[in-house]
Amino acid sequence: MVTSGSQPDSAPRGVPAGNIDAYALFEALTGRKMERRSLPSRTMSEDYEDLGNEDDESPLLGQEPSPDEPPKDVNVGAINPYALVEAIIGHKLDRHSLHTARIISDVLQTDYEELFDLKHNSVLFAGLKLNEQERRAEELSEKEIQILEERDLVTPDLSRVKTLNDLEKIGLKEVGDTRIKMALMRNGKLRLVLDGQSLGRTVGNRDITETINDLVLPFRHGKEDREWTPPNGSWRDMNESIFRAIPRRFMMDGPPFAFGGTNNIHEQYQHRFDDPTQGASSNSWLIAAIFSVFWANPVMINRSTRTLAGPMDRHRRTLSVKFHDKGGRNNADTDTVEVDYQIPVNNSTDMPIYARSSDGYETWPALYEKAFVKWMTRSEDHSQVDLTQAHNGDPIKAMAQLNGREPRYYFTDKHSAAELAGLVRSCSVNKRTISPMAAWTHASGDMFRGSNLVANHAYSVLGWVSEGQDENQYIIVRNPWGITEPRGLTSYPGLLDRVEPEYWPPAALLDRDGVLSIEVQAFKKYFACIGVAK
Repeated sequence: MVTSGSQPDSAPRGVPAGNIDAYALFEALTGRKMERRSLPSRTMSEDYEDLGNEDDESPLLGQEPSPDEPPKDVNVGAINPYALVEAIIGHKLDRHSLHTARIISDVLQTDYEELFDLKHNSVLFAGLKLNEQERRAEELSEKEIQILEERDLVTPDLSRVKTLNDLEKIGLKEVGDTRIKMALMRNGKLRLVLDGQSLGRTVGNRDITETINDLVLPFRHGKEDREWTPPNGSWRDMNESIFRAIPRRFMMDGPPFAFGGTNNIHEQYQHRFDDPTQGASSNSWLIAAIFSVFWANPVMINRSTRTLAGPMDRHRRTLSVKFHDKGGRNNADTDTVEVDYQIPVNNSTDMPIYARSSDGYETWPALYEKAFVKWMTRSEDHSQVDLTQAHNGDPIKAMAQLNGREPRYYFTDKHSAAELAGLVRSCSVNKRTISPMAAWTHASGDMFRGSNLVANHAYSVLGWVSEGQDENQYIIVRNPWGITEPRGLTSYPGLLDRVEPEYWPPAALLDRDGVLSIEVQAFKKYFACIGVAK
């Protein structure tokens, strides 16, 4: 309770009578529980900002860089490979294991390092193609998408291949012109890895299985008259699904009971964070926007539900959300939409297939995703909304559609690194953004080889920090997949993949999986655009 009463017995322990409890006030404003015993010790001097030097190229004091002209069409979106593979195989992955990369690579039939860049025609960008000149993604039409059947994925018998000529006999065309991906000479033996696409087809951005199509793409290929339900999924009340899955999570995810310690189930399995996490879809633009608004101002997110009392409603609960008209596609007139708690749940895992909270217990991220898609498609159905319609889009405009402010765009090739850092600082208080910010990466580049930095992908911008003797500026971002790639898979120049409260204090307020710190010069190289809705 937030109080300034003068009764000594009503004041929380450690708070003098007559003073406001700063902890309770913080929790009321942010909607988050603070662990009072885990606050890092910091000196006051650590919180002062370096004023820089005379050669600083930042904008003049008190000025933000001028925003750029809004883009006409933005097709940002990358499928979450972890959630996609879980939906396909019906099992939960250990997202912190190095072995998971091999599982993802095998299920999606693509080398791991080629999954995250559109230039490799990866299935994570199904429905999109690369505009190489402008390094941006463009939409494919339904006619350009081919549904692969089982016989298309069958590979030939290679057991009797003895010479290179034998490769041509089984279907590898023009061996002399075949691309060599890797060559290694060892002990007098030459080992080659050849591109064998002509021998056997694999899934990609244009060629996909019917399962992947129905999970992530809005194309129905002659089945438009059927109600959409994702493969191996069913529409269920989200509260019931969470309740059913609790015993399984205790066994699979929960810590063991400690001898001599607490035996209170509530204490052992108490969750702390409900950050929105992207599911088996390509709507990273939407999930990043939702989290950015939630992070900057939690009171903008409506979690108040009402119960329908009609004879046919059986006391169903609904959530109402207001969205704002900002023009273009993925848009509708300003309106308040209402959705019930029915969401697609995987029949094998009893887990949501699409958006969920990082702790797995909260409902509002999935309901916001459903409400936004219902609004932008002008659907009249309270229950079954085709979530694949939000296939790709604009994260900066989406933030404005959520909070009613105006989107402002800053393309990284038009602004210096100092201007980009200054923009984030001007939108922050105590190194945390107070106006929602998001950014998206280029659709292709030499640096996109792992799941930390992904091409054509949207990220929430959370704040900034300075570090090192030269006070290098870093921008803090969050991947909406909610995953930090296990160390040892990929290296990224200018990126710190572990962000702890000792380094950036606001990290204590969120689930730190997927939170990255990027040096501002590297940010300018990796990202195409950053923006704010205010």
